[in-house]
Amino acid sequence: MIYPNEYELEAGRNYPRNKDFTVNHCETKGCGIYVKRNFKKGEMVARMAGITVPYILQHTLQISPFLHLYDPHFTGLLLHSCDPLVSLDMNTLEIWALQDIQKGEALTMDYAQTEDKLFKQFPCSCGAINCRKWVTGRKESINEAGRQYLLELERKCG
Repeated sequence: MIYPNEYELEAGRNYPRNKDFTVNHCETKGCGIYVKRNFKKGEMVARMAGITVPYILQHTLQISPFLHLYDPHFTGLLLHSCDPLVSLDMNTLEIWALQDIQKGEALTMDYAQTEDKLFKQFPCSCGAINCRKWVTGRKESINEAGRQYLLELERKCG
């Protein structure tokens, strides 16, 4: 299991296992969850677990405006992409493949899919054709740092 033993998650329920995923903290590859096998588009990738809290933390995912899932072991480590590989169903706490996922790829989600407001906005470096260049929650405006960052990008590319 990826999760510590105190979680006592039932085997056979699609919770993340070490045989399917690895948590990578390597500086060259980026901190995230990497797959050890292929997943097909439409396949359930994993079921989520964690602790529910009434506030936003760095590794939380929004279940509702006042309820967040804290999971620093797996889902809280999913990387962002504007063209994500997975989608999260926050009602059933399941992760689904949006595209075919190849062994060795990092699991990516669009943070704006689940979050009204992020713990912290940041520049995006996903490289997707549809990259927004600055990551925010779905209901928040780009902050001052983001406006400055985008203005500087525009000057460089302009």
